[in-house]
Amino acid sequence: MLNPNLKKYQLILASGSPRRQQFFKDLELDFEIRLKEIEEVFPPELKGSEITNYLAELKASAFDGTLSDNEILVTSDTIVWHNNKALGKPKDKEDAFQILKSLSNNTHEVITSVCFKTNSKTDLLCETTKVTFNELSDEAINYYIDTYKPFDKAGAYGIQEWIGFIGVSKIEGSYPNVMGLPVNKVYEYLSNLE
Repeated sequence: MLNPNLKKYQLILASGSPRRQQFFKDLELDFEIRLKEIEEVFPPELKGSEITNYLAELKASAFDGTLSDNEILVTSDTIVWHNNKALGKPKDKEDAFQILKSLSNNTHEVITSVCFKTNSKTDLLCETTKVTFNELSDEAINYYIDTYKPFDKAGAYGIQEWIGFIGVSKIEGSYPNVMGLPVNKVYEYLSNLE
């Protein structure tokens, strides 16, 4: 069902995220995974989507000079934006607890940027989803952290896990975006390739 023009290209997903890899499989895309270690540091003055745009492009720039003419590199970055700051992946259990406590009974934004890079151009797209949590008890937070160990997730939670089922009262925007990829926008971009 995807654009037949895609057959001309080799898609490369530069992400170790099992969720992003699964989305690409679910879209029935023919892709390979290539990873490069980069330090995800951004200038402190950046806010919201400026951060994810910067980091998605930074991840793509690690591949400068290594792409073949028919390759399309896809990189992305997701943050949880709350109280005017970026919540990344928790450092430890205590950090995860503090993050979830701050999200409890509040609305935050999940922002994902996706960078598409070829030898001739770089395109960026961005999606923001608003997520509202009920009040979470300390017991529920501790149970979730101990059971699901959300240390690889921005904002210390996966909406597709137990905490999302019991804690999220409202979502405005793309659901897959909260899992790390605005799948509909990625599909639309790839569908319009020439």
